[in-house]
Amino acid sequence: MIKSVISDLGNVIIFFDNYIFFRKIANYSPFSTEEIAEMVFDYSDIIRSFDTGKITPEEFYTKVVETLKAEIDYETFFPFYNDVFSLNPQALEIVKRLKSNYKLLLLSNTDVERFSFVKKKFPEISVFDEYVLSYEVGCMKPNPKIYNVAIDKAEAEAGECIFIDDREENIEVAMNLGIKTIHFGPQIDLEAFLRKYGLSF
Repeated sequence: MIKSVISDLGNVIIFFDNYIFFRKIANYSPFSTEEIAEMVFDYSDIIRSFDTGKITPEEFYTKVVETLKAEIDYETFFPFYNDVFSLNPQALEIVKRLKSNYKLLLLSNTDVERFSFVKKKFPEISVFDEYVLSYEVGCMKPNPKIYNVAIDKAEAEAGECIFIDDREENIEVAMNLGIKTIHFGPQIDLEAFLRKYGLSF
């Protein structure tokens, strides 16, 4: 029997588009939007360090600005960096309807700046009972440790949890731990999949 629903944040509860940031920061950098997008893969360790809480917002800003040779101040940078999200109202409404019967957890790879922004812009995400955030835990999906933290917070066995995520590698690790899973995408009927697992609304 399912006791807890664990959901990813990005591209499940809210959508995100990092190109919004790339286009804005390109106005302050000698690099084009496309070049900046390509550089993200080469310098992904900077993002990973921020998402796991190993560097501060100030250190992240400094590293990004130096990498992009961008002339932009701290106060301008983070509003551009953070404001790349839009709500997925259909998924959120489905999760809200589960709240009376199941413990709801949000499990997200994120940083302190973006999550603080999201909480303010989308207070609707307060529907979750617990939050498991990579910058607080110190590791990211698909590291099994972060899933085990979520299972502990769910106060349930792995098989009593269902996990919703849009990335296949994250789903695979959850399955290997014994968690029920839904690989979320634009063509997925989320409510139908949840009902297949016996969840009631």
